[in-house]
Amino acid sequence: MDGATGARGAEADLKDIGPISYCSNIIEAEVPSRVQFRFTRPIISFVAVCAIVAVCLVASAAGSAQQLLPPQSPPPLPPIEPPKPMPPSQTGAPNLRVTTTEVLVPTLVEKKGGGILYGLKPSDFVLEDNGVPQKIKVQPEMDTAPVALVVAVEQGGASVLEFDKLARLGPLLDVFLYDPRSQVALVGFDSEPHLIQDFTHSSDQVNTELTQLEPGNGGAAILDTVNYAVTLLESQPKEYRRVLLLISEERDHGSKHTKPVQLIKQIGESDVLVLSVSFSPALAELGHDVKDSGEDRTLNMVSTLVMAVKAFKKNVAKEVAEMSGGEYTTFVGDKRFEARVMTAARDARNRYLITFSPSDPTPGLHSIRVKTAEDYGARIVARANYWREAQTQ
Repeated sequence: MDGATGARGAEADLKDIGPISYCSNIIEAEVPSRVQFRFTRPIISFVAVCAIVAVCLVASAAGSAQQLLPPQSPPPLPPIEPPKPMPPSQTGAPNLRVTTTEVLVPTLVEKKGGGILYGLKPSDFVLEDNGVPQKIKVQPEMDTAPVALVVAVEQGGASVLEFDKLARLGPLLDVFLYDPRSQVALVGFDSEPHLIQDFTHSSDQVNTELTQLEPGNGGAAILDTVNYAVTLLESQPKEYRRVLLLISEERDHGSKHTKPVQLIKQIGESDVLVLSVSFSPALAELGHDVKDSGEDRTLNMVSTLVMAVKAFKKNVAKEVAEMSGGEYTTFVGDKRFEARVMTAARDARNRYLITFSPSDPTPGLHSIRVKTAEDYGARIVARANYWREAQTQ
């Protein structure tokens, strides 16, 4: 009876709360367990399937990307190093052998019938600085130092007519390069100079470049080019004999950076020997004659510097050669060109090296005159000028 009574009491309690409350209790009691049982397992399975699909898609995409990408190639080689750039114009004191205490005067003494007059001693020479005899020294042997040579060839104007001759210049340079230490560089110019071949001992490399010259514009910036070439030579070891072989017309056309006075000073301070081989001399001289105002006839009353500037305007190729103690020559035909270059190369080596300490401290451009104590009837080629800076306290 007690059990029945309890059951009836419980049933009565349920009836008292009504059907809605009863259902709510059932839901509150049973839904959490059912949701956990019915929904948690499908959600976990769904997430796992998504993860597996994502991994597969990534792997597939990576494989496809590898198939689409081109095969990897090795990294490219570094670019070829360009030739040594042009040194900047020197505005300060350059590294020179011509100083305020000693001037170097390479001197060629050629016999009247041709050939070099050897065996001369200091007592056989007379050297005057602005007309005043100087005490000199003469190196016992001829110039035996290795050569640093710059060949400067004009590519502008009418120089294209001479390209066939320039193409055969390479083998002639071996006369300069007989010493294994000697070096040659090639510079081309029209309205501006540019380095074609950096210093090398191989005349073949230079010859290859000479056979591939391209015509330039109408300029012939000789002043700028000589400035550039001398600066380039001054970068070479001081024990080298520095030579510039200039192949061009005579008159400057288009130099923008170098004035005649600047170049006169630079040549006067330098020990670079300039050898000039020029073409079309008649045209240059005719052009000067037409414009000649007669001022040259009164230049003996003007300073040496003004005369040098005037001469530069008339024939700069000739004047830079004579100022440096080099030689100036002209050519027309092929054989004459080759002969002129060979002669210039030979004479560059067969020079007495005379030095002196100037007795006159006056700054500026000095005139030099070299002669033999006795008249041998010889042709003497020596530098005509040097530049002396003012003494600093």
